[in-house]
Amino acid sequence: MATDSWALAVDEQEAAAESLSNLHLKEEKIKPDANGAVLKTNANSEKADEEEKEDRAAQSLLNKLIRSNLVDNTNQVEVLQRDPNSPLYSVKSFEELRLPQNLIAQSQSGTGKTAAFVLAMLSQVEPANRYPQCLCLSPTYELALQTGKVIEQMGKFYPELKLAYAVRGNKLERGQKISEHIVIGTPGTVLDWCSKLKFIDPKKIKVFVLDEADVMIATQGHQDQSIRIQRMLPRNCQMLLFSATFEDSVWKFAQKVVPDPNIIKLKREEETLDTIKQYYVLCNNRDEKFQALCNLYGAITIAQAMIFCHTRKTASWLAAELSKEGHQVALLSGEMMVEQRAAVIERFREGKEKVLVTTNVCARGIDVEQVSVVINFDLPVDKDGNPDNETYLHRIGRTGRFGKRGLAVNMVDSKHSMNILNRIQEHFNKKIERLDTDDLDEIEKIAN
Repeated sequence: MATDSWALAVDEQEAAAESLSNLHLKEEKIKPDANGAVLKTNANSEKADEEEKEDRAAQSLLNKLIRSNLVDNTNQVEVLQRDPNSPLYSVKSFEELRLPQNLIAQSQSGTGKTAAFVLAMLSQVEPANRYPQCLCLSPTYELALQTGKVIEQMGKFYPELKLAYAVRGNKLERGQKISEHIVIGTPGTVLDWCSKLKFIDPKKIKVFVLDEADVMIATQGHQDQSIRIQRMLPRNCQMLLFSATFEDSVWKFAQKVVPDPNIIKLKREEETLDTIKQYYVLCNNRDEKFQALCNLYGAITIAQAMIFCHTRKTASWLAAELSKEGHQVALLSGEMMVEQRAAVIERFREGKEKVLVTTNVCARGIDVEQVSVVINFDLPVDKDGNPDNETYLHRIGRTGRFGKRGLAVNMVDSKHSMNILNRIQEHFNKKIERLDTDDLDEIEKIAN
């Protein structure tokens, strides 16, 4: 039966999640508060059936887990110099760079930021000195573990190198000194190790890295803890701050932590939808939207598709209905743990499922080359019911990737959603054509 195949697909997704790294699935999610105290929250606690709040730490970890190679980025790099006399203006050789210098670097997930700062730390370690020389802060326990894995991989040809984790649960005896060369950890624990417990002598740190600055800012208490750690470090310590975004909050934080930096960042991505054909379909209710979707699938060849819904309830219903029609469906929403989400996306990337039904949790940063169609089963709106233009751009940007042409179809089922669509058209100054999904000839034309 179709229902059995749907249940089987879910079982396979969950089984795949269990094989992911050493980030174990738990009944309870355990997370420390700003003071390092451990709080337990029930993983199955009820959430409002509205779009999930964006969890930046979870999204960042998700990107790290699912990216097996670097992304290809065509954005222009912008370099801002701290010193008009810097040799970076007229450098002719690597030696003239006078490295190390303080640095703020911004680029999207998957562009090699972690490898860049790990290389910077490895180059400064003197293995004969048995004390911490490099300190790296990550906003969460899980992100610290992932960065530690990169350090271990890149340092495996450096057998003298030792790494310590300053994270919850790693208990050391009071009065003990750390002999490892690199310490990676979360701000609260690192602050304790530097000040209260004296495990680390901060005056001997040569490289200080703040990773995931945008996530750090979104995590309560981490800004202040990071600034307190930075103030303990020597004046000649190299400061490196890395972030996936470069919002005002990140910039203000960076200015407090990184004195006189060079800045390398990607220019803001142009809001271009030139490679994506956009259409809308008029419907009267949810069932008509589903029928239009089936007509679309019946008329054109779709390699893989992503379908966005506003609520988890709608996403679950739609995934089950599509499965009954014989489609290979994956379901992704915010109540799933990060490891489960990563497993679902990995299966979709490998082509084990052809349709990914999701809420906004998947709107950003997920690049799957085979996605040829994006369907907005529900148009994106903010908490006040106004069009969310940025989310619309990110959603339909899942197709048209890697220079290919893409197709975006928007389902409109009321005067209100038609108004939302009109305002989206005005914002991007891009006409969205009407599509009659009952006309097979018309559907075939758009596919060509």
